[in-house]
Amino acid sequence: MRDEPTDRAGKPVSRARSGTIGRRYPRTGTEPVTARSPLRLRLLLAGLFLPLFLAGSALFSVWAADADAGDSPGRGPLVFLAVVCFVLALTALVDLVVVLRRLRLERGTAR
Repeated sequence: MRDEPTDRAGKPVSRARSGTIGRRYPRTGTEPVTARSPLRLRLLLAGLFLPLFLAGSALFSVWAADADAGDSPGRGPLVFLAVVCFVLALTALVDLVVVLRRLRLERGTAR
């Protein structure tokens, strides 16, 4: 059986301070509340990629609709790419809504 780690005075060291076994620094419990993300950068990226992914989804959808049986790439991969672009567009849209809501809350103009 392993002995618990101790400090120089012989007192047991909590797992929050034990380094390689546990956390190096104790959690205060406020990290998720006080964590900050670069909202303006997220707003820029979501605003840039939302129309890009929507255009890609439309392009691949039209291309898949015009594809014949012997064409390369076939209809299946084009439909897959259209769906992937659409899912990424939805993700960008949700991120855009979340970022706008958080910016509104920071400014104090929330409904």
